[in-house]
Amino acid sequence: METISWQFVSLVTLAGPPPGAGQDISIMKLIADASPVVKGVLALLVMMSLISWYIIAFKAIALKRANRESELFLEAFWQSKQLDQIYQTSEKLQRSPISQVFRAGYIELTKLRTGARAGETMHGQLGDLENIERALSRAQNSERVHLEAMVPWLATTASAAPFVGLFGTVWGIMSSFVNIAAKGDATLLTVAPGIAEALVATAIGLVAAIPAVIFYNHFVSKARVLESDMENFSNDFLNIVKRHFFK
Repeated sequence: METISWQFVSLVTLAGPPPGAGQDISIMKLIADASPVVKGVLALLVMMSLISWYIIAFKAIALKRANRESELFLEAFWQSKQLDQIYQTSEKLQRSPISQVFRAGYIELTKLRTGARAGETMHGQLGDLENIERALSRAQNSERVHLEAMVPWLATTASAAPFVGLFGTVWGIMSSFVNIAAKGDATLLTVAPGIAEALVATAIGLVAAIPAVIFYNHFVSKARVLESDMENFSNDFLNIVKRHFFK
């Protein structure tokens, strides 16, 4: 009995490991061996991810500057009593959406005051206050578009990347089963590399989508705060104009 056991061990040792055992199935190897369609899907996902990270870095810096300069402008606005001085301050704070709204309202108010000095009475001009309100509204809309620029790409990446990755996974699994059917071998060593290759696409799709959805919600929240501040400032500016220029 002992002799038979030693003979069996010797045969296994001489035969070596089963075909495919110990083969390299690292992530880079799987990507290198992927089909052209899967490689195309992976390239698209990487491109979407790189663009998303560029937008994330750009918007993070832009919104931080907009918040900081808006705080500086509001502080200067409420401390100063002269609109001319506030306008000069706003020229130094170009990245503040609130300062841009003020500039639009101030320019329209200056036009009306110039018209009044030319012989027209302020009370006699129809729609003067409405003109200032429209100028403020146009500036708000322009700044809102600027604040939300490029952010929709993050929403697109967050919603589309998982499905693009899923397409690559489905295609890879289909190719794996076609190869299995052609070889007539359905062992784990034959199936595992193809399935792992297919799942890489889904993994990269999630890697692209998760940061995009997180920062999309973050940027939208920051933009809404600034939009609310612009709306509040417009109302305050209109009240000041009513009290001092439309008595």
